[in-house]
Amino acid sequence: SLISMVLIGSAVAAGGVLAYLVHKRRQIQTIPLGEGWWGAGEKPLSEDYKIYPFKVQTSDEEIRDLYERIDKTRYTDPLEDCGFQYGFNSTYLKKVVSYWRNEFDWKKQVAVLNKYPHFKTRIEGLDIHFIHVRPPHRENQKVVPLMLVHGWPGSFYEFYRILPLLTQNHGGIAFEVICPSIPGYGFSEASHKQGFDSLAAARIFLTLMERLGFSQFYLQGGDWGSLITTNMSQMKPQCVKGLHLNMFMSTRGFKVLMSLIIGPYLPFLVGLSREDVRRLFPYMEKNIWNMLKESGYMHIQATKPDTAGCGLNSCPVGLAAYLLEKFSTWTDMKNRDLPDGGLERKFSLDDLLTNVMIYWTTGSIVSSMRFYKENFRSNPDNRVDAKTPIYVPTGLAAFPAELMHCPKSWAQIRYRNICSYNFMPRGGHFAAFEEPELVANDVVQFVKKVEKF
Repeated sequence: SLISMVLIGSAVAAGGVLAYLVHKRRQIQTIPLGEGWWGAGEKPLSEDYKIYPFKVQTSDEEIRDLYERIDKTRYTDPLEDCGFQYGFNSTYLKKVVSYWRNEFDWKKQVAVLNKYPHFKTRIEGLDIHFIHVRPPHRENQKVVPLMLVHGWPGSFYEFYRILPLLTQNHGGIAFEVICPSIPGYGFSEASHKQGFDSLAAARIFLTLMERLGFSQFYLQGGDWGSLITTNMSQMKPQCVKGLHLNMFMSTRGFKVLMSLIIGPYLPFLVGLSREDVRRLFPYMEKNIWNMLKESGYMHIQATKPDTAGCGLNSCPVGLAAYLLEKFSTWTDMKNRDLPDGGLERKFSLDDLLTNVMIYWTTGSIVSSMRFYKENFRSNPDNRVDAKTPIYVPTGLAAFPAELMHCPKSWAQIRYRNICSYNFMPRGGHFAAFEEPELVANDVVQFVKKVEKF
């Protein structure tokens, strides 16, 4: 009968729709959440889920110990006219240390750190530190949750200049910002067990957002923060409304190879813009050779972090030289030619030394370096996250002085839903620390696109 035919037709159509949805679901791969326990000893039967207020503190004894160690530093004279080509120039280092010893006020900087609310909560056996900044209440304002994740050798303090910009009203949108410390960095407890990698950090930060009551939110990151927030997007794409990155890479493949061969001559054939060509080529010099010169630290930290970290954890001047050299070179490679490394062109010594002090006072340099070892235990290309595309709406900000450039056509291999890709006019690796206005504006325009605001 006609009714039977209609019913059969409807059932077939419904079955087709269901098959299509199942097919699409299979296409959107996710990384299994799994579970972990990183605390000392065996996992207890129950865990404390409360969130506790936290304050950064210091003491006269801590400062006195720092000064005693600084005063016993032995320096080596630099080679003539070498700038920062051999690392941190010791002539300039003496000036930085003199400021640190005689003018830098750690108690004042502790008060600066405490101007935003700090908290701790226990997740997977570790005390996780974070700051949580809400925007002022305003009429007709949409408040959007946003997590910012730092990298190495940075900290949550990198975001202090961008926080007041993000919590402003941007045409009806303002951000409620959560900045956690990666476990093993600063005030977040380090893992007591081997194997704590970016996937474990991502799972912990997803739990943190859930514990704070956020079912959907935005993410932003660079350096390790880029990988951790990407992993969060792969694990729970239904929770991540959008992912904004200022450092991003793609998997290698035929498309990238063809870009490298044809790109310098016919860039439009392989999806490269003129700006891509300017930043990429000559490829060996700008990407391979430069990275070889700048990645020695990574090989040490990915193999024997405890050996190198031992001296850094005992000598504050050695620690400062090791960390601050990156804030010179990774801001602009040309800084290697300058006697002062161009360090104060983008940063104040107060800001730089505050970041150093976060590592020093928490004794976290070794555990922060171990994060490299854990993430390079095997070939990164064989990890589950390297084989899992990202489908959440993605915004990419390409800074000209970043260590390596990734064109949009390469990024699309991995990030399948790029809503925004912008060439930034200036800035390097520590984007939010160097150029807070540029990063804030790019995040705002990306979120407004996703929100259709």
